[in-house]
Amino acid sequence: MAKLHRSEGDINLSLRREKWQKDNLDDATQALLKEDSRYFLKQSLSTPCLNVMKTCGGIYIEDLQGRKYMDFHGNNVHQVGFANPEVMEAVKNQLDELSFCTRRYTNRTAVDLAKKLIQIAPDSFDKILLCPGGTGAIGMALKLARVATGRHKTISMWDSFHGASLDAISIGGEAIFRQDMGPMMPGTEHAPPPDEYRCIFGCADRGGCDMTCARYVEYMLEKEGDVAAVIAEPIRSTPYIPKPEYWQIIRKACDKHGALLIFDEVPHCLGRTGKMFTFENFNVEPDMVVIGKGLGGGIFPLAALVVRKGLDLAETRALGHYTHEKSPVGCAAALATILYIEKHKLAENARDVGGYALSQLKKMQARHPLIGDVRGLGLFLGVELVRDQITKERAVTEAEAVMYAALSRGLSFKITMGNILTLTPALIITREQMDTALDILEESIAEIELEFAQ
Repeated sequence: MAKLHRSEGDINLSLRREKWQKDNLDDATQALLKEDSRYFLKQSLSTPCLNVMKTCGGIYIEDLQGRKYMDFHGNNVHQVGFANPEVMEAVKNQLDELSFCTRRYTNRTAVDLAKKLIQIAPDSFDKILLCPGGTGAIGMALKLARVATGRHKTISMWDSFHGASLDAISIGGEAIFRQDMGPMMPGTEHAPPPDEYRCIFGCADRGGCDMTCARYVEYMLEKEGDVAAVIAEPIRSTPYIPKPEYWQIIRKACDKHGALLIFDEVPHCLGRTGKMFTFENFNVEPDMVVIGKGLGGGIFPLAALVVRKGLDLAETRALGHYTHEKSPVGCAAALATILYIEKHKLAENARDVGGYALSQLKKMQARHPLIGDVRGLGLFLGVELVRDQITKERAVTEAEAVMYAALSRGLSFKITMGNILTLTPALIITREQMDTALDILEESIAEIELEFAQ
């Protein structure tokens, strides 16, 4: 049997999943899942599917049997909540006015969105490109880096995810996408991620992070000498949350060695970390930032490449040229999303509720030996489960069990790296709703601790 990789999410082939489905899904749901499996190619993470969705709204999804779940995953598209009425209205109005913008033309909505993105970005940014998804926007950033520097090499991080296309998995660091896929793009070098809890440089034994990981990237830039860009997620979705000094050291090193710094903020831009742009938490600015997922308001697939002044250098090249590049419907959804985040102060709510949740999770950690570490920034939270607090052995089986126990109680979330519960609710969530979710999580952890102790 092929090795099952768990870095990007919980696997869709396991005995525990089969048992959960048998115990919880009715005949109509099982029939539709079987039909889905008949027509869709099987692939890890998505097919065969877990369940069937009927509807969604706010922080909740609802399955075909009418059961509601607090969705703390949402593919990170749900900053403003599912089926947000203001985004829906903007999309409906745009459909009545202009449903598609053909190549060589622009439209008012696309220009308004571009203007708004530049307005909310720091003053050093002045141009954007749009495309239908984050993977495509990463590809555009890589191309622009080559044009701007005349180089092709990149430095990125192991365990990172930048999309599923060949160029994106080349700079990505997850075996589930890379392994046995043949030659990757040349010149895609990788460094260890800034993970203080599992630092391969042993910083935990020296009393905490001493920036060896950042200096290693600096060392790579010096030794390679001709790197076009360092491309990385400012926080990894597990989440790894480096100290601000980490990115400040790398920013200076990029400047010294003529490399660009590209941030992939596709999963967490637009308020999730308490700031509109994630990099604003680190007092550093990249040369380019890629955003997506939540940009389309949980309705339309849309991503953007936002670049600093002086990088509008590819007038005679095609960086993207996507059919739906300036989709008026997508741009209407994105513009309404940003305005909603601003009007309802969702970045501030992410800071407030996220900070509260992190403090509660730390208290929970003290009560449960299964919890090895908790970390978070805004409403990007992670709970790492371990079998032993000293060895930090990953509690992979236990994490999957906790996930299904929580799902049965009405809380849905994603597992990464096999043992990390990642919690990313909609930014509209209240403290009261968060308390309900945390109660479910703790009940589920306690249940599984008891089960595995027997």
